[in-house]
Amino acid sequence: MSYFRRVIDAMTGYVPGEQPPPGTPIIKLNTNENPYPPSPKALEVLRNLESEWLRRYPDPFARRFCEAVSQALGVPADGVIVGNGSDELLNVLIRSCAGGQDRPVVYPIPTYVLYRTLAALQPATVVEIPYSPDFRLPLASLIAAQGAVTLIASPNSPSGHGVSQADLRQLAQNLSGVLVIDEAYVDFAETSALDLVEEFENVIVLRTLSKGYSLAGLRMGFGIAHPALLSGLFKVKDSYNIDAIATAVGTAAIQDQAYKNACAEQIKQDREILTVNLRGSGFKVFDSQANFVLVTPPQGNAEFLHQALKHQGILVRYFKQPGLEDKLRITIGTAAQNQLLLEKLTLLPGQNP
Repeated sequence: MSYFRRVIDAMTGYVPGEQPPPGTPIIKLNTNENPYPPSPKALEVLRNLESEWLRRYPDPFARRFCEAVSQALGVPADGVIVGNGSDELLNVLIRSCAGGQDRPVVYPIPTYVLYRTLAALQPATVVEIPYSPDFRLPLASLIAAQGAVTLIASPNSPSGHGVSQADLRQLAQNLSGVLVIDEAYVDFAETSALDLVEEFENVIVLRTLSKGYSLAGLRMGFGIAHPALLSGLFKVKDSYNIDAIATAVGTAAIQDQAYKNACAEQIKQDREILTVNLRGSGFKVFDSQANFVLVTPPQGNAEFLHQALKHQGILVRYFKQPGLEDKLRITIGTAAQNQLLLEKLTLLPGQNP
């Protein structure tokens, strides 16, 4: 006899990227963390932590943070919902809107595999529609599926490509359910779909402080949508889902747009340099709007390279799943880390084109 629901016994849990213990002498290019520290202003808030913040319950709506988002992004403060990472908001959305066969979760693949896990937990029927080899959005099939929740990551992981605002607008116009535009990597992209929130009541744009703001360890994300859509989500989220420390530090970080933008610009420049060098070494590198690149080694031996680099003290991400068996996802590190990666790749056997 099992202690768990049948769906839990049957499902496969989400497997995060490898996280070595703090202080381990290894270069982490596998989980898309920002290689630069958080804003000095955010760190100053952390250093001046007041004990009163810990004694009392936090603001359940993180209103200070919502006001900071409003000022930074030019959106109404009452159109912001805050989560324990954007992953929590994905969970809240699926729990609120999807379930069973008549309220499916729909998304193109390959993409963020947590979508599948969260749908299985509900449970809700999942409709996975493959991208074309060049990652063109399967627009007609997504519309025909009419998901209660349709999830589009833009920029997408692991491919790094961005979805055009024209395609996203067509989805919003033709879907009866909620369109979730997951912009976890938007700080490294050239465009955003934020304008669609003003046009469509069924659109929510998700953001995170994990990538652009170097706060993956803080676990803070937010969604921007019409208040009518947020009203149902507030009923489902945990009462005190964002702690007082995260609210204070996150507020300081999002107020420091100049620092975040400078770090993002450096990463974009280093992404271009790494792309050119990898292509010069015979790798196929997909164009990326994120802080990582998806690559196919010249010999297609991605799994071997993943293990060989690990033995050399460098972690990259390998997805052993259809369509990705011959590919690696490589996070953009500092210039020095990227150079070391290139040097290690050059020394590995069988990598000359």
